[in-house]
Amino acid sequence: MRIQAKYLLPLLIPLLVLVLPASAFPFESMTVMQQRAIALFLLAALCWVLEPIPIYATSVVVIVLELLFLSDKGLIWFRRDAGTPEFGGLLSYSDVMATFASPIIMLFLGGFFLAMAATKYRLDINLARVLLKPFGAKPQWVMAGLMLITAIFSMFMSNTATTAMMLAILTPILVLFKPNDPGKIAFALSIPVAANIGGIGTPIGTPPNAIALKYLTGENMITFGEWMAFGVPFVAIMLVLAWALLCALFPSTETNMSLDIKGKFLKTPKAITVYVTFAVTVGLWLMGSSHGMNSYTVALIPVAVFSMTGIINKEDLKKISWDVLWLVSGGFALGLALDRTGLAKLLVNSIPFENFAPEIVLVGAAALCLLMANFMSHTATANLLMPIMAALGVSMTSLTPLGGEMTLILVVTFAASLGMSLPISTPPNALAHATGHVNSNQMAKVGVILGVGGVALSFVMIWILRLVNFL
Repeated sequence: MRIQAKYLLPLLIPLLVLVLPASAFPFESMTVMQQRAIALFLLAALCWVLEPIPIYATSVVVIVLELLFLSDKGLIWFRRDAGTPEFGGLLSYSDVMATFASPIIMLFLGGFFLAMAATKYRLDINLARVLLKPFGAKPQWVMAGLMLITAIFSMFMSNTATTAMMLAILTPILVLFKPNDPGKIAFALSIPVAANIGGIGTPIGTPPNAIALKYLTGENMITFGEWMAFGVPFVAIMLVLAWALLCALFPSTETNMSLDIKGKFLKTPKAITVYVTFAVTVGLWLMGSSHGMNSYTVALIPVAVFSMTGIINKEDLKKISWDVLWLVSGGFALGLALDRTGLAKLLVNSIPFENFAPEIVLVGAAALCLLMANFMSHTATANLLMPIMAALGVSMTSLTPLGGEMTLILVVTFAASLGMSLPISTPPNALAHATGHVNSNQMAKVGVILGVGGVALSFVMIWILRLVNFL
């Protein structure tokens, strides 16, 4: 019965919404387009939560359904009454299709090229080898080194790829522990925790960050360097808290351990090209727009260099995480539908948020996002909530003293990345759980503490940024 519900609910509930009369909804003057957008939103939400199909496939379905039923080049039978007040305005088909060519998607593509080239020419392993040396042989400091390196890599690479790489480095380290040493649990958890936290540090570190940038435009726009100016300190504080928590909950009985990570930096022309391109790209990102380019333009430099030099060939292109790009673009398309049909504004205006203290709204939004992110994809959570939060931030004037739309979006974005209590919460968690060294209860204990603590820290951080007029 549960399996049947998994497939039937995503179909039946949206269909029911479509056939209901407009008077059945608690909104005044709802248009046909808004009703279709509600059905599309419910379809996406149910598919992303229940996963009857892969989550990236849900995004593809969202884009196609928008083109068929909500766009100006869709099926003719579904736009006969276009132009009437009761129908609402159609979406531009080119705007829907452009979600897959969004500058944010190009930013991610550049990040994927950098990560793939770094792995192919062993830049990641060699950096890990060099960076671990200063941390000595005491287990707690070795773990601190592993967490720091994992967090740094996950700022520029996929959290999943970073975790897979670091767990491979961790395997020979775990052999050094006695069978029942709690330190094994701490080390096994340290990698996914650091990967989840580290992704917050840059706009390309994790998809929710990129989704947030889509809504931080105009006077609220944040550059790559500005994001890192507050993202990296947040990551640093969270890493220290996570390290202290793991050391306290799972203290190791070992006093010393010897590490032997073999490898050396390649000196071939292609390897040197990778090193230089990586450094130049990150440097240009950190310089903001002082050189005249934005971060999206800079992101395409490694794509061009690596393609032109054969560092990334057509076989490598097949390994790019196209599913992530589809997933993010589907979220953009859903946000486009909620915004252009006026549904997001209608939903926000129908709830008397002005009657609530702005602090309660911020805490409630963060708590909802954190809860959702523990049970479903962080990207899907951000995709569902961000359009509504953006509309709420604009319409709720009492939020203005606290930073308005920017504060609300940042709080929700950070909460989305901090949902890491269960093996299903994030791919890094699933990979760590698969090692057999950590169980769900241990992961949940650490994840809940860090999730709640991280959301609280995000409020403090944003308050400080407001004090210094950064936001």
